[in-house]
Amino acid sequence: MADVSGTWLGTYWQQGIPTRFEVTLIQSGNTLTGRILDDSDLGEAQLTGEVVGRRISFIKRYFTTSPDPVTYVGTISEDEDYMQGQWSLKPWGSGPWEARRSGETLMADLQTRVEKKVSLTGV
Repeated sequence: MADVSGTWLGTYWQQGIPTRFEVTLIQSGNTLTGRILDDSDLGEAQLTGEVVGRRISFIKRYFTTSPDPVTYVGTISEDEDYMQGQWSLKPWGSGPWEARRSGETLMADLQTRVEKKVSLTGV
């Protein structure tokens, strides 16, 4: 069974438009829990799911913006550093997603952007 615990940076596509996300996964046996932060107005979500062999599936539920759960299903690479699959949100559609292990975080990226903006504006 693959071990996906840790931080991942990914992208999902909705109607051809990419949205980056950061996900922190905690795996205990086959069970997955975690949090996702989308780089969009949708914000933060929690997830629950499972890993069976190299197959991953989870349900993402946003904390504030949308009551509708998003289902993700995918495959984990043999080196356990990459995964990809399809997401679906009934009745709104579906699309591809992918994620790679990373030490980077969207929060760090956001902080860097804020600091640059502040220094540029002199605030």
